[in-house]
Amino acid sequence: MKKTSIFIGLMAILCTVGCNSHKEEKKEERTFQITNPVAMDTSIVKEYVCQIHSIRHIELRSMEKGYLQKINVDEGQKVKKGQLMFQIMPNVYQADLQKAKAEGNVAAIEYKNTKLLADSKVVSPNELALSKAKYDKANAEIQLAATHLGFTTIRAPFDGVMDHLLAREGSMLEEGELLTSLSDNSKMWVYFNVPEAEYLNYMESANQGKKQKVQLLMANNQVFDYTGIVETIEGEFNNETGNIAFRATFPNPKGILRHGETGTILMTVPLKNVLIIPQKTTFEVLDKRYVFVIDKNGVVRQREITIGATLENLFTVKKGLDVNDRILLDGLRLVKNNEKVKFKVENAQYVMKHLDVYAE
Repeated sequence: MKKTSIFIGLMAILCTVGCNSHKEEKKEERTFQITNPVAMDTSIVKEYVCQIHSIRHIELRSMEKGYLQKINVDEGQKVKKGQLMFQIMPNVYQADLQKAKAEGNVAAIEYKNTKLLADSKVVSPNELALSKAKYDKANAEIQLAATHLGFTTIRAPFDGVMDHLLAREGSMLEEGELLTSLSDNSKMWVYFNVPEAEYLNYMESANQGKKQKVQLLMANNQVFDYTGIVETIEGEFNNETGNIAFRATFPNPKGILRHGETGTILMTVPLKNVLIIPQKTTFEVLDKRYVFVIDKNGVVRQREITIGATLENLFTVKKGLDVNDRILLDGLRLVKNNEKVKFKVENAQYVMKHLDVYAE
């Protein structure tokens, strides 16, 4: 019985050793695919949160105090330049104008009579000058009264869209009281903040006479139909954020965009001679990114890299690799650091175009 137990134990050990050996042989027999980083020109799409403003957005205020007699427009209405919008009761201002005209007629008669006397040497030149001054003052009073009367009629200064009405018919208005706002939405100014490094890259491109074209991703995740152009940059950086504001102009013929909207600017940024690797060749350990580099003897070495930009299925590498390095393309979980493996080199250009083929 004792001999039988020993025999069974030995057989179990031999089976275990045999199985492990078989697994190790199978592991050693696997051929891993490797490839090289590629240096090339490409581009990425940068996203910036933006604020959308009308090219002209103004407040319409009452220039005179008085009774709001008539409102000729409605909220959200499109108005044309010169269209009558508000009417303040003009009676008092009409009376002031009539009074000023009457006083002007008196001053005109006095000046005419004084001039006749001055021509006859009856009155002195100084008295004539005084009469002329009174006449000029009366004319000025007429013009002032006419101006005040004109302020009782409020017309649209340009084509635009009405905002919320802040006064109703019958309201007693104070001078300078806000009535509504008016937006010219024929073009839109879109403001977004750009970091200093990206600003410098843009300026290098701008110095070559190239104006940056951008797209607008609206709040509904739809790309706006029209392309914008970056036209101006603010004069100073924000010391707290290190950013500077850009302004892009978008045509808005359909009137879809309105003042105060938000969105995302999509700016295509060129990248010159950057090193690119597939994302699937990398792995993370404690917030650091690594790849497995294969030396000429087939030994796997773990190496830390610094990622630049993120593309679709690809990374650009700022530090840690060069075009002569060979990196493990598949089976990252099946190898260990300093382990020797069999490998097959895949053409890097082909790999970049067929990343879906190299699935683990």
